[in-house]
Amino acid sequence: MVSWVDGARIVLSRENEERTSRSLHGLARSLVSNVIQGVSTGYVKQMEIIGVGFKAAVQGKKLVLNLGKSHPIEYPIPTEIKITVADNVRLTVEGSDKQLVGAVAADIRGYHPPEPYKGKGVRYAGETIRRKEGKTAQSKSA
Repeated sequence: MVSWVDGARIVLSRENEERTSRSLHGLARSLVSNVIQGVSTGYVKQMEIIGVGFKAAVQGKKLVLNLGKSHPIEYPIPTEIKITVADNVRLTVEGSDKQLVGAVAADIRGYHPPEPYKGKGVRYAGETIRRKEGKTAQSKSA
């Protein structure tokens, strides 16, 4: 892999057409593109908390989540990430590193993923959850 900066452009070229060279060329191009987009516009993940009594708040360098457990969950916010909470149930995760923004959002979602019966939990904005039908009452036959 050969790369250089040509004025305002970053040029990546490969030395041969082997499969590994082509795949590494695409990987390097995507990584450079993600860094440029992260610095210029940034990355954002919108999240929602659904459930009675479920809420979130930012307290200093921690995100405090009340997700129906016996204790609040305190998530330390990385220094490169900015988390804002609106209406106690809408989270916005922002940052310049695409991988880190996705990892933080996945960590937060992992504390209480949406369940399929009532839909309660932490979900990405716009995410659809396939709902299941609950148990039905059956009549007893003698």
